[in-house]
Amino acid sequence: MKTYAEQFASWANSLDVKNLDEELVKNFQFLLKDICGLIISARNEDYVQSLVKTYNNSGNIFVLGHKEKFDLSSSAIISGTSAHGEDYDDTFEGNPMHVGASMISMCLSAGQYFNLSGEQLIKSLVVGGELMCRLALVAPTAMHKQGFHPTAICGTLGVTAGIASALNLTDKQFASALGIAGSLSSGIIEYLAEGTSTKRLHPGWATSSGIQASMIAKNNFAGPRTVFEGDHGFFNCFAKKDIDRNFNELTNDLGKVYHVKNLAFKPFACGTMTQPFIDCAIRLKEKIGDISKIKKIKALVGEGTVHRLWEPISEKRNPSSAYSAKFSTPYCIAIGLLKGKAGLAEFDENNINDQEILKLTQIIEYEIDPNDEYPKNYSGTLIVETEEGQIIEKQDCLRGGKKQPLVFKDIDQKFNDNLSFGKLNNDQIKKLNIFIESFFDKPDYSKINLF
Repeated sequence: MKTYAEQFASWANSLDVKNLDEELVKNFQFLLKDICGLIISARNEDYVQSLVKTYNNSGNIFVLGHKEKFDLSSSAIISGTSAHGEDYDDTFEGNPMHVGASMISMCLSAGQYFNLSGEQLIKSLVVGGELMCRLALVAPTAMHKQGFHPTAICGTLGVTAGIASALNLTDKQFASALGIAGSLSSGIIEYLAEGTSTKRLHPGWATSSGIQASMIAKNNFAGPRTVFEGDHGFFNCFAKKDIDRNFNELTNDLGKVYHVKNLAFKPFACGTMTQPFIDCAIRLKEKIGDISKIKKIKALVGEGTVHRLWEPISEKRNPSSAYSAKFSTPYCIAIGLLKGKAGLAEFDENNINDQEILKLTQIIEYEIDPNDEYPKNYSGTLIVETEEGQIIEKQDCLRGGKKQPLVFKDIDQKFNDNLSFGKLNNDQIKKLNIFIESFFDKPDYSKINLF
């Protein structure tokens, strides 16, 4: 009997891009635009510049927004880190997973290196993105609770699958590549303690590792075929053991159901499960008017979000860094109420030291709601006690997700805002738009160099 890795490899190699749903390909166009905008928005940030200095002039590959050239691995690391750096990138409903940061970075870096065609790029995105989504569904919440970042560890496998399909690895080589990727996967979530930048690095490292895994396997280096279900395999290492696994999620209805079709695009520049609460807070701002009248705010939350977004409560009420604030639901609620928005500018050193914001975070608490559907659905409820009485505000789903998707105008506005934040000039913006529009038809990799 074939292992899950072998079954997935067999499906991937039989996939004909010409038979794909047009809507799926259209979503990849949105994804490309969103991720390219995010890579540009972060290009001048300290954490990106530290990587540029580390890998400067190591090869002949360009990274969007930079004059320097890099080798294959370092270009992937910089792109993936930039794409995910502000936590403004896409997510997946069913178990939070950031697909685009690694998969689009793979296309940009490996596309240049291997001169991949439009069809090869689309196929790699479908195969790799689908695997990442399906890995998220095998044991929802189990990776986070084990202390690992799902995007990091699943991203390595997704990129591996994407490159394996683009480079036409045999079924045996493909399964071996996934086995190798299991050993190259990494990414713990201890960044939560002080809001340090390691989470930002995860998709970049995953992209680099996934490319390496496929290149090694293409030359017949053997990896374990039982990488997913084995006694010492991926899920036994990276997922909490008391949460049930359903390995059939990896292969059920392959080619009929595409989970990657349902990626959600974030409206706010922060953690996924803070977002429904921000929508509640922005509406409450209009209803309440005078925020000083608020006496207490209680958020009803899913149990699986508490250890990342609510505890330790002292850190969440007083974020130690601008990055930590992105994973503080109290902070995100406070800026929604006070600022009415939560874009890139709301998460900076000035705001995390703003006494009005911090005063509000001190009166925000949480209560676990046993009826919360997380991780199947991302919702939020705020109960606000004011001088006049109680107000309840609900957001029943993730705005930007499958129940309430962002429209093209929203994606376009976010993209333009990100380019402005990254300080591109008009000529560079024009060049980038031409590159994006033709990417899945006839990619012109020279256009990645915007200088």
